[in-house]
Amino acid sequence: MSEALTRIHNNVMWNRLIAVVEEEAQALIRTAFSTSVREAGDLAAAVFDRQGRMLAQAITGTPGHINSVAECVKHFLAKHPIDTMVRGDVLITNDPWLASGHHNDVTIVTPFFFEGRAVGLVANTCHVVDIGGRGFTPDSRQIYEEGLDIPILHLYRAGELNETLIEIIRMNVREANQVVGDIFAFAGGNEVGAQRMVDMMIEFGIDDLGDLADFIIDSSRAATIKRIAELPNGTYHNSVTMDGYEHPITLQAAVTVSDDTILVDYAGTSKPSTYGINVVLNYTKAYTTYGIKCAVAPDIPNNAGSMEPLQVIAPEDCILNVQRPAPVALRHIIGHLLPDTVLGALHPVLPGGTLAESSSALANLQLRGGSSVAGEYEGTIVEFEMMHFNNGGMGARPTKDGLSATGFPNGVRGVPVEATEAIAPVVFLRKELRRDSGGAGKFRGGLGQDIEVMGIDGMPFDVLAQYEKVNNPALGRNGGGAGLPTRVELGSGTVLRGKGQQSIPPGDSFYLGLPGGGGHGDPYDRDLAAVADDVAGDYITVESAQETYGVVIVDGVVDEKATAHLRASRRG
Repeated sequence: MSEALTRIHNNVMWNRLIAVVEEEAQALIRTAFSTSVREAGDLAAAVFDRQGRMLAQAITGTPGHINSVAECVKHFLAKHPIDTMVRGDVLITNDPWLASGHHNDVTIVTPFFFEGRAVGLVANTCHVVDIGGRGFTPDSRQIYEEGLDIPILHLYRAGELNETLIEIIRMNVREANQVVGDIFAFAGGNEVGAQRMVDMMIEFGIDDLGDLADFIIDSSRAATIKRIAELPNGTYHNSVTMDGYEHPITLQAAVTVSDDTILVDYAGTSKPSTYGINVVLNYTKAYTTYGIKCAVAPDIPNNAGSMEPLQVIAPEDCILNVQRPAPVALRHIIGHLLPDTVLGALHPVLPGGTLAESSSALANLQLRGGSSVAGEYEGTIVEFEMMHFNNGGMGARPTKDGLSATGFPNGVRGVPVEATEAIAPVVFLRKELRRDSGGAGKFRGGLGQDIEVMGIDGMPFDVLAQYEKVNNPALGRNGGGAGLPTRVELGSGTVLRGKGQQSIPPGDSFYLGLPGGGGHGDPYDRDLAAVADDVAGDYITVESAQETYGVVIVDGVVDEKATAHLRASRRG
């Protein structure tokens, strides 16, 4: 076969790999028990060669999961070399330092065999609704309080289920059926991926993935280096201030661009927290590399080759590289701000710049009900633990408005209220876009949301609050304004803390105002028709149009003469 035909053949197989792992992801989504997986898509699926190099990832999934599992599989192979595995083996862990950064993420790895030899592995990492301990809350002071820690173990050994492990899991979690059901779904998804990989090898007449793996990794590495070489060499700095828990946190990044690598050094970042918002290095690498790829090489497939030129370091005494026994349950609170941190550093050197800061961190409704929180409530008490995913606004782009209620950088979909109301004794009083929350600019930041929820029949419940940007909203770029900050309150008006377990009393509701993304460019340069459309769509008020954008709207129509006078007077 000629060199050109070989490249075409390899590219066809490469595309098939991506289709295979997407089918794996869809299989586990269709069989999952929890809304975090089947509705929100809080997962990752990928295929690896015998060395543990990631070759392809599913389209569905999150950067934190996929880039973490890319490193995690190597730990499985260190403990269980691939040639010691047999058909029917399935391995499992949720160790935060080996996998995706906290106990709620479970990683499943399955080898697949061709003609009796293990030729590769499929893996997935997915979020389960509960893993015991204090729950999905930042209140823990040590990792031991944050639930069940599963070292790398066999879930199945030669097809035989590890019943002891399943019993231990059932006895340590609040939603045993959901959690165990999900784990079986994750293993089932891997089984689909493994079978499809074998089918592919038969179809294309190959008995090994070695040549294809080298082609994928070498091509992706070379393409990424080519993009890096287009940037001016130098070291670029940025810092982001966030709420933190007991005190504000500063994320400090130095991004060094050389001919063939980009190195991100987080020296100068704040020390670890005494609460569970700390980040392990694996998760820090995951979201940092994602932020760089979004800016530098968004169209190059994500695999071991494209990730190799992107390097990340952080001191062991900072919040982005914590060591045991630091608590890490809500590592996403900080991890999701890392793309904004590196994008801010690269903004001056990228053609057209980068998007403004986004709401970034997921705003999960993690609610708990039952006798332990009911107090003197005399109505019907229901024991439950639920999570409902939500997103604020995305930052404005250099040439477009930011997307509203969109999960950037996490990639997690918002969960329909009907799906949550069907499995938990709560009712949503409202869930709508939050007017005036997007940062003003030539291009407006995406809007956050107004969300209000209460227990059925006024039943009390606890909220395990995990919210960012209460005191530090998403900032704009190039003269754009900040988005509105987060609001966390009782429906009756009492202000709650942004983080930590708190009680919603009988008959009251929980209100969450999600933040908007920052704006991009001078608001007075915004197109008049765009401002009018924002008012018509109830994205901004008439008052905001006049005060923030200098646009006078009367009866839904722009008064161009009054607008020109107002803008000129304010600019002067």
